[in-house]
Amino acid sequence: MSSDEGIAVALADVAGKIELLLDKHDELADNVSKIKEAVYNPDSGLFARLRELEMRIRLMEDWKATNLRILWIVVTAIVGLSVATGWKMVF
Repeated sequence: MSSDEGIAVALADVAGKIELLLDKHDELADNVSKIKEAVYNPDSGLFARLRELEMRIRLMEDWKATNLRILWIVVTAIVGLSVATGWKMVF
């Protein structure tokens, strides 16, 4: 094998690796594009789903706080009525 043939083989090898690198680069660009779409899509992306979950959690916390207030009002009323009834029975 002459030195010219060795150089030709080496150049062919480098050219093949460059083509493979370009193919992998295109594949990587497609994957990054899909990830960007999944994360930033305003209707169904990750941030949209997180915003929806945060809103649902906030609504549930508000519901819990409201029901806790109502429960305290009911319990206080029951205790007050029980004390008033017991007081009337004693005197």
